[in-house]
Amino acid sequence: MAEPLSITPDFVPVVPAERDDKALHRVIFIVLALAICVAPAFIYPVFLMKVLCFALFASAFNLLFGYAGLLSFGHAAFFGLASYVSAYTAKFWGITPELAILAGTAAGALLGLAFGAIAIRRQGIYFAMITLALAQMVYFFSVQRPDFTNGEDGIQAVPRGHLFGLFDLSNDMTLYWTVAAIFMGAMLLIHRFVHSPYGQVLQAVRDNERRAVSLGYRAQRYKLMAFVMSAAIASLAGATKAIVFQVATLVDVHWSMSGEPILMALVGGVGTIFGPLVGAAVMTTLQNYLVSAGSWITVIQGVIFVLCVLTFRAGIVGTIADRLKRNL
Repeated sequence: MAEPLSITPDFVPVVPAERDDKALHRVIFIVLALAICVAPAFIYPVFLMKVLCFALFASAFNLLFGYAGLLSFGHAAFFGLASYVSAYTAKFWGITPELAILAGTAAGALLGLAFGAIAIRRQGIYFAMITLALAQMVYFFSVQRPDFTNGEDGIQAVPRGHLFGLFDLSNDMTLYWTVAAIFMGAMLLIHRFVHSPYGQVLQAVRDNERRAVSLGYRAQRYKLMAFVMSAAIASLAGATKAIVFQVATLVDVHWSMSGEPILMALVGGVGTIFGPLVGAAVMTTLQNYLVSAGSWITVIQGVIFVLCVLTFRAGIVGTIADRLKRNL
């Protein structure tokens, strides 16, 4: 009689569905790369760069909420701080743009480590309120330190500089390819992060933390690492945005900025890799075309958001993916 198959760390069976998902994601990444290459021929590059920056911001939030189950109302702190650090170092220290973006990302990641160590001690609405309170501290710091943030005027006329001292980023197309490379690199990192053994454990903690702890996993450590990773990616988005638009203002650290990635992720699909990108494209396009509506823009956005939620319960990408799975 044959012995039953035992699964050990050296033998992990690959489920056919998982292979299919990996192949599908590979195809989607290729199509996305091709779309990014072709898009500037039809759409204004600066608008595309805005979409990519906010898609990265939404993806950072989605990484924390969709895969770790932690709802944050304070991601504007990381986005805004990185924007200020990137703009300040590029303008007043005269460093190259890649170093300015790295400086902003590092500052946001360190802030995420400090905030995460405090916030993950609580769950649910208490976690959300703590992140909001901590983000407000960053906002008030920005208001009270005009020597660093330049107050309500913000840091303007930030030089784009030369990438690696060679490529002039004052050219919109050169900057676009730089932003596209940053975006694709970050998306690949998120994909690898989510589908790694760490990401699988993180999702297990999200689904049933007590069971994960009983199996020997340190849930708090996993959540803290996810928080720091999310903060770093949000910071990367903010630092890149400051170079693209050559400005960092109090709007970047205001509490309302934390709502942007939430809306984008929900519209696109929480818990999906490409949902935040679709949500960012939809919401940014709406903001661009509804700018003439003035103060009514928030009302119109709210109505459209409600319709999207009612029509696409799992977000645009999530609903499409669910229907495709049912048909297959």
